[in-house]
Amino acid sequence: MPTAHPSGWAHADGALRGPHWLREPADPNALVDHLWSRTTTKTDGVLAVGGVPLPELVREHGSPAYVLDEDDFRARARAFRDAFADYDVFYAGKAFLCTTVARWLAEEGLSLDVCSGGELSVAERAGFPMERVGFHGNNKTLRELERAVELGVGRVIVDSFHEIERLAEVVSRLAGARTSTTEGIGVMVRVTAGVEAHTHEYIATAHEDQKFGFSIASGDALDAVRRVHEAPGLRLLGLHSHIGSQIFDTSGFEVAARRVLALHATVSEEVGVEMPEMDLGGGFGIAYTTQDDPADPSQLATEMTKIVEHECRALGVAEPRLSIEPGRAIVGPAMCTVYEVGTVKEVALDGGARRSYVSVDGGMSDNIRTALYDADYSATLASRSSAAAPALARVVGKHCEAGDIVVKDEFLPGDVRPGDLVAVPGTGAYCRSMASNYNHALRPPVIGVRDGKTFTVLRRETEADLLATDVGVFDE
Repeated sequence: MPTAHPSGWAHADGALRGPHWLREPADPNALVDHLWSRTTTKTDGVLAVGGVPLPELVREHGSPAYVLDEDDFRARARAFRDAFADYDVFYAGKAFLCTTVARWLAEEGLSLDVCSGGELSVAERAGFPMERVGFHGNNKTLRELERAVELGVGRVIVDSFHEIERLAEVVSRLAGARTSTTEGIGVMVRVTAGVEAHTHEYIATAHEDQKFGFSIASGDALDAVRRVHEAPGLRLLGLHSHIGSQIFDTSGFEVAARRVLALHATVSEEVGVEMPEMDLGGGFGIAYTTQDDPADPSQLATEMTKIVEHECRALGVAEPRLSIEPGRAIVGPAMCTVYEVGTVKEVALDGGARRSYVSVDGGMSDNIRTALYDADYSATLASRSSAAAPALARVVGKHCEAGDIVVKDEFLPGDVRPGDLVAVPGTGAYCRSMASNYNHALRPPVIGVRDGKTFTVLRRETEADLLATDVGVFDE
């Protein structure tokens, strides 16, 4: 039986076709529709989003650029809102947030999760209804909690005993603030259910050995519920559970719901309070490549509702009002990134294989996920049609890191050359929000598209922006 090469598939003898899930296309110009936003088309090799050909968008706005499909974003938001009609749907702002997106969410009737003072500021600036805002985070500062109380956020998700004490003190001190706290600020207790989602270690968040939440198994979660219930000014809403990210089935939710609902029943029996709500978290996956097969919102809603109904019947408890937190599943497919090719280099691999290294004008400063999570992406030639045969390619960035990879494995036309445009789908979640100025790169703009027109959502950074914070002392 052959064994795997320690350096990966590309170094094994005779390896010519990439990882096992990657199939060589008959036509490298063809669009894999389900990886792209709903208005994306490709005509004579030219990719268009929202009716805007990407070569035209680049001529007007430059590259690299994130391209946000407004119609697609709104449609995905509505799909979750309608499928989970009996739930509260909180968009996870950490995926990607700006005032434009916050306004779209408000107009589509969704709620919003924030996890920092900065994200809360965006919601405030956008005029987002604060009663529909939830505030996450494992180490909220005193000032962040004060602002949350002053603005009247709908719920704070507490994550430590210190935070419970801190929040109770803030509510007591600000009882006379302009936002009424007579009924107390709504609080949910984040718990860890001991469920390991089938995802990368860094984005699996419900196992015991990590920073988030109160452990159910240790008894800390029940203790936290008691403390919130007894704290003046805190109004206990319920339990919050989040099992991870990029999840494709509901099996993990089933195990987590069983354990969280068991605690919910225990609280009713031992603490004597019927908590009205429960949050099942988010983490719903999207299709980054052809290996991914995500469920649609209606399927998720049906399966998750059945899980909760079954467990509540078994425990003999009333069903709490449920909430979920999709982020990636709404914004991820609604955005792509377009780059210009700068250089192309052919590299010989073991076993006679060859790979084309396609260097683009962005990289890990605008998409850190490949380096951080070993994430997979797809790509397509976006500016012209090609008659060349498909060739195994790796799309890499311009930064001084060997790990500066955007797309690890993809078949592109064998004649990709400098000046071509390459587009990467599924970059709406955690790309712009985690972008950096590494190598003093300038963060790209987010360009909205709709009905054949473009509009700037976030402008491109300039060197003046970059130098504005550099206040070093110069010798006279």
